[in-house]
Amino acid sequence: MPGSRSRLFGGLVLAVLLALGTTPAATAGTAVAAAGAVPPVGTAWGEPGPYEVEVDIEAVHTFYRPRTLGPSGERHPVVIWGNGTGAVPGIYSSLLRHWASHGFIVAAANTPTSNFALGMRAGIDLLERRDADPHSVYHGKVDLEHIGSAGHSQGGAAAVNAAIDSRVDTAVPIQPGPLTDPDLTDVPTFYLAGQRDLTVWPALVKALYRDSGHLPAVYGEVRGAGHLSSIGDGGNFRAPTTAWLRFWLMGDENARGFFFGPGCGYCEDDGLWSGWDRNDLAQLVPGPAGT
Repeated sequence: MPGSRSRLFGGLVLAVLLALGTTPAATAGTAVAAAGAVPPVGTAWGEPGPYEVEVDIEAVHTFYRPRTLGPSGERHPVVIWGNGTGAVPGIYSSLLRHWASHGFIVAAANTPTSNFALGMRAGIDLLERRDADPHSVYHGKVDLEHIGSAGHSQGGAAAVNAAIDSRVDTAVPIQPGPLTDPDLTDVPTFYLAGQRDLTVWPALVKALYRDSGHLPAVYGEVRGAGHLSSIGDGGNFRAPTTAWLRFWLMGDENARGFFFGPGCGYCEDDGLWSGWDRNDLAQLVPGPAGT
């Protein structure tokens, strides 16, 4: 595995083996952050996070970010975003703003043809330069050690394609198109399908998931969702994607038990999911301490 990916996955496993985890409900309602940490939100991943949001629309990217970066000395993890075919970031604005309210810097490529993920990966390059620039608002505020890729439809395929970059630590392909190959990457991946998606059938998403046996992968099929159900505020895709990103990029232990361990929270949520599965490597990720 590339170095940054190995460090991330190994570090999280080691953390729970050292009994640093808590049960998902242990700090529900908590809103006080330790110095240098993104504030916890309990398990309220579908609700707005603790940060006011700023949107910077530029020629090549649109950035969704906390208005005040690093108020307690924290650095903010990065999510690079890929649009669906013919779409622009504004179509997904409420979802991307939601992630920014939870402390992420979202670099959305302003392209309607995101499949090869070139613009997405360029967002990392740009944030690296700005983090190093003492005149930039991003200076010293970007957590470049924790980067996720996400996208919808064509951009969902691009989320997997972007993860070929060793700087990317996890991927969230939402109703991903077929022009990708999971063998290109080895990061933990959360595949999301819509039960009533007639554009990208759930069977197509599940085929990508089943081709991901070499990495920790989870498959979630959102009950009743069509292909456009994830646009706008993300609908029922919003909370689980936020929880996944907070776990892998922020080490949010409140989210661990919803994905991992015996009787995981989302495993048993039939109201949200019409289909749910975890592959063998995902089942090896430890659950909360004591489970």
